[in-house]
Amino acid sequence: MAKPLTIYGIKNCDTMKKARAWLDDRGIAYSFHDYKAGGIDAAHLKGWIKLVGWDKLLNRAGTTFRKLPAAEREGLTEDKAVALMLAQPSMIKRPVLEIGGALIVGFKPDEYASALL
Repeated sequence: MAKPLTIYGIKNCDTMKKARAWLDDRGIAYSFHDYKAGGIDAAHLKGWIKLVGWDKLLNRAGTTFRKLPAAEREGLTEDKAVALMLAQPSMIKRPVLEIGGALIVGFKPDEYASALL
C-alpha cells in the first residue's frame, strides 16, 4: 500500500505548481494543504523541525522574510523562526512533502523520484 502523501504550500506559488504537476503527471495521489487557506499549527511545524531543522524550513530567500525589519531577521533562534513561520506561513519553504513519517523540503525532481518511484 502506498504511503499517504500530503504536499504543503501556497496554491499560486510557481514551485508548488511544478511539484504538483510532477505528481499529477505520474499519477501519484496526494492531498494538498494550502498555508494561506489553512495555516499551520505549532505542533505540526515543530514536528517538521525535529525531522529537518528550522533552518531548512525557513524561507530566507522569499520576499516576506526579506521585508522584515533587520532586527527580526538577525539573531534567529528556533523559537523566533517558529514564531515567524506561524505568523506568516509564506516564510515556510515550499513545497513541504510529507511521505508517511518522512519529509522533503523544496522541489527537486530527482529527490521526488527516488522517494516515490
